[in-house]
Amino acid sequence: MKIKNFITFEGGECSGKTTIINEIVKMFDEMKISYIQTREPGGIKIAEEIRDIILDINNTMMTPECEALLYAAARMQHLKEKIIPNANMGKIVLCDRYLDSSIAYQGVARGLGIDKVLNVNSFALDYLPDLTIFIDVLPEVALKRLSLRDKTDRLDLENNEFHNLVYKGYHEAIKLYPDRIKVVDGNQPLEDVIKDCKKIILDYIGE
Repeated sequence: MKIKNFITFEGGECSGKTTIINEIVKMFDEMKISYIQTREPGGIKIAEEIRDIILDINNTMMTPECEALLYAAARMQHLKEKIIPNANMGKIVLCDRYLDSSIAYQGVARGLGIDKVLNVNSFALDYLPDLTIFIDVLPEVALKRLSLRDKTDRLDLENNEFHNLVYKGYHEAIKLYPDRIKVVDGNQPLEDVIKDCKKIILDYIGE
């Protein structure tokens, strides 16, 4: 089932999700719309501690299976503790990443297979977002941006082929959930990307 008021943002590394979400938050503040802003993995104490383990650059021996299970565990705690209660109170939940990230990163890029990742996340399949915005940035553009920033976590250290596979994985997710996932061209100027995202969200909330 889908959770009303639950909006997720997806995209590969350097897709601009954080900046875009912050602009949506400003818009909601101006409109006096009730919301919470959160992220995956993270958003609550337990999930943030799991995030630290996943992204620690020293954990290079972590297997794809372990990684997928850690993401799934953090996701369920986050859902039950923060996302569902706030959505039930009528607040709009703006979440940076969710299940589609696992499909792209662990299912395709890590080679586990989409079916296995969905099985691991079977609990989360009962709580899908009502709307997902995918910021579609071509891998070569994203990799150029990534080369200009400090590599601060384990995923930043992955090679170009991995990030190409992540991009492919997201498009596999779009095939699975075409009605839920709205695609925004992330290769255009940032102000245009933000404008497109705002329009999608305003249409969704009926403003």
